[in-house]
Amino acid sequence: MNSFTAAGIAAIETLTLMLPPSRHSRSAPLRVSGNLSIHDRQTQSIIVKFKVDKRSSRREENVTDRIIGFIGLGNMGSHMAAHLVKAGYEVLAYDIDPEKRTLFAREYGTVVPETPADLAPASVILTMVPTGAVVRAALNKGGEKSLLAGLKPGSLVIDTTSSPPDSTRELGADLARQGVLLIDAPVSGGWMGARDANLVFMMGGDSEEAVERAAAVLSHLGNKIFRLGKLGSGHVMKSMNNYVSAAAYVGACEALIIGRQYGLDPAMMVDVFNVSTARSFATETSIRRIIAGNESRNFALDLFTKDIKIAADLADAKAVKATLIHAVHDRMVEARDAIGGHGDHTKAYAFWASEVGEEHGQ
Repeated sequence: MNSFTAAGIAAIETLTLMLPPSRHSRSAPLRVSGNLSIHDRQTQSIIVKFKVDKRSSRREENVTDRIIGFIGLGNMGSHMAAHLVKAGYEVLAYDIDPEKRTLFAREYGTVVPETPADLAPASVILTMVPTGAVVRAALNKGGEKSLLAGLKPGSLVIDTTSSPPDSTRELGADLARQGVLLIDAPVSGGWMGARDANLVFMMGGDSEEAVERAAAVLSHLGNKIFRLGKLGSGHVMKSMNNYVSAAAYVGACEALIIGRQYGLDPAMMVDVFNVSTARSFATETSIRRIIAGNESRNFALDLFTKDIKIAADLADAKAVKATLIHAVHDRMVEARDAIGGHGDHTKAYAFWASEVGEEHGQ
């Protein structure tokens, strides 16, 4: 199975899970700020896109959301938080690593929070951490003196991680009991998209107010925001996106390994892929990095594998016969368990190649 076929089957399996039962009724567009708008379809799965007018002024946005608490200053989060400072927000940026939060505060002239609870003055909390469990832990750290306990009613949490949708809805219910709103807005684009404020957000939410407020903030971090539907919809879409991406990646790696066994040049194979029907993000980016020997971490293998597991669980929950999704997940798990999950996902290639006696770089 080549990467085109794998990606195609993955896309069909994804559509089987996500197609709405109806596509007829529409509501009026929601204004957000400047030329920014969201056009809703009143269906079970709402898929919309709007582009941000980068020229719109901060003064046009919700003036009550002046302070943003940001959790997670890793490869992506540090850039995202910096863009929010440049956009005129007062940013309280927290990371579990004291050095990261100190360096950020020093560079951007912000206050150094000692604990997540120090972010409570913010009306918007934005999280960029590895898992939903980490989001919940950050909100609840400190018990009665936690960030969640200190948030005012009407505060908004924007969760940009990738998480199981059921967990997202459970968190939303817990926050609602405190009068706090939740939006799930997982992201695609990697650290370069974060650096360039060119991220893609997949947003789910039950409150129109929360959607508008979240869009106003996220508009400074990317120019494509998709409103998918109710709370948890963004996380469904994120897992489907990463499943299709993983199917293309695994297929491309396997094709490369097979081709090498028959004497094909890997670099030329990739050149053919990228002007043919096998072209994908994997062939344009991940496989080129493998051939170049670039092992810098962009997207960790364990996080990629986690997202495919979420997608597989969603398929199983709806009794969808998604054979490929489990095959892709199994291959990712084999590599993760053999070489560890902390490194970049491109390191999986070396493990798969070793199964036929090939050494990476031969």
